[in-house]
This record gives sequence, C-alpha cells and structure tokens, in this order.
Amino acid sequence: MSEERGKLYLLDANILIHAHDYYYPQKRVPEFWEWILFHATSGRLKMPREIIDEIKGGESDIHAKWVHHKINKTHIMLPEDFDAGILHQVVSDGYAEDLSDLEIEKIGKDPFLIAYAMKDIRNRVVVTNETPKPSKTRANRKVPDVCSKFGVQCCNVYQLLRDLDFSTDWKIRSL
Repeated sequence: MSEERGKLYLLDANILIHAHDYYYPQKRVPEFWEWILFHATSGRLKMPREIIDEIKGGESDIHAKWVHHKINKTHIMLPEDFDAGILHQVVSDGYAEDLSDLEIEKIGKDPFLIAYAMKDIRNRVVVTNETPKPSKTRANRKVPDVCSKFGVQCCNVYQLLRDLDFSTDWKIRSL
C-alpha cells in the first residue's frame, strides 16, 4: 500500500452516483461519504469541476446535494484548470478526430477526466465504474480503454476501496 500513498485518485461521476444508488446509500452507510470527504480534504482523492458538474439531481438526490454542498465541493474539487492541448489529444487520438456533435455529447466530460490524469501519469489514477470494451470505437469507447491508450492508470471503485483501505470503522483505525 505504500506505493498508493503518493497517488491522486480522480473520480468519475459514476463513482458517487452508483455508490449512492446501489451499494453505499448516504443514509445507510454514511461512513463511506465521510471517508470520501476525508480523503478529498487530505488531497488523495479529487474530482475535476467538469466531472462534478455531471452529478445532477433534484431534491431527492442526496448524493448530488452532498457533492454540490459549498464545503464538500471545495474539498472535493480538483483546484486546476484543464490543459486544452491535452484535452484535444484525448478527444482526437482517444476517440476520433472527426466526432459529430452527437458523438461529442455522448462522450460527455470523460475526456476531461482523462486529460487531468495525463498531467501527471505517474501519480494520478482515474477511478471509474466503466468496464473495458476494447472493441468499441469512436464515441462508444470506454474510459478504461482510452486511459490504456495513453498509459493512464485506471481502476474501479473496489480497487480504490482496497488502495485507501475503506471500512465502516475507518475513523477509529485512523486515530
């Protein structure tokens, strides 16, 4: 685990959306959300603003309200601007040079996530719930496959939980 100490984990929006909807609802497992905020505050885990903006919801969407809460957002948001040159490279070489407007809409903000990771390939890891599908092309490409093309480290939420040692008693063990 010592190697993971210097890494910055960049979360895809689907990590928080799926956590709340499927396996760690905020009212049932508040420890997970405190753990996310703890690691965000300590600088181990962040989300680019473009990715945070993908998390939308109404009054009943607790996870959306949580991530957009002024204090939480301040800690979770990666305090950087994207590099337009890297972003262009991700889109043109990772997806396709001639994407249509519909294809650009389909890929959403994923290229931003990968571009931020490319700023420091050795120390940044993209965390996504997307599964690799190497045969897909153009706007159908998946985040892990585009990451692989550029040598960007990528893992799923379960690897993140192992790397940063999540458990429901994480606070007690951290003292």
